[in-house]
Amino acid sequence: MRTVGAGVLRRDPASVARIVRAGGVVGYAVEACFGLGCDPRNRAAVQRLLRLKRRPAAKGLIVLAHDTEALRPYAQDLPPQARATWPGPHTWLVEARPMLSVSVRGRHREVAVRVTAHRQAARLAHLCGGALISTSANRARERPARSHRELCRRMGRGLDAVLAGRIGRLARPTPIRDAHSGRLVRR
Repeated sequence: MRTVGAGVLRRDPASVARIVRAGGVVGYAVEACFGLGCDPRNRAAVQRLLRLKRRPAAKGLIVLAHDTEALRPYAQDLPPQARATWPGPHTWLVEARPMLSVSVRGRHREVAVRVTAHRQAARLAHLCGGALISTSANRARERPARSHRELCRRMGRGLDAVLAGRIGRLARPTPIRDAHSGRLVRR
């Protein structure tokens, strides 16, 4: 996929979804900041996203979906305590399907999943086939971008598209809990 640099900003979720389905890496608004995303089934796109973000693959990534059914290819089971918080700004660590790429789950047996209530992100996930990667739009040790303008300025040259939009009302990234122990992994 060719990076388009300055012409990266898009206003139509369907056009951004086409880019994701073709193997692109995109930026889009989520609950607390802008996120970076790609097709979780496309190993080359996931690797490209990790390089752009400068994130070690061992950490793993979040799979964001528009509904629980869309998470079935990635998660073994979706416990009731996770389902009870969705759609909403709650990310859960659940047992990953054995064939899920290490690029997505990192060094873990679990995968981080969320069914978002952010309307635009949910629509984009739906148009992408149900789910997409969601990780904050920043490089290591930088704060996440909180507007599409900021994201285009900082990372636009490395992205295939940025979907113009507004972030949700959260001041911090979504909390992450372990679905089996209930332990808070990220506040």
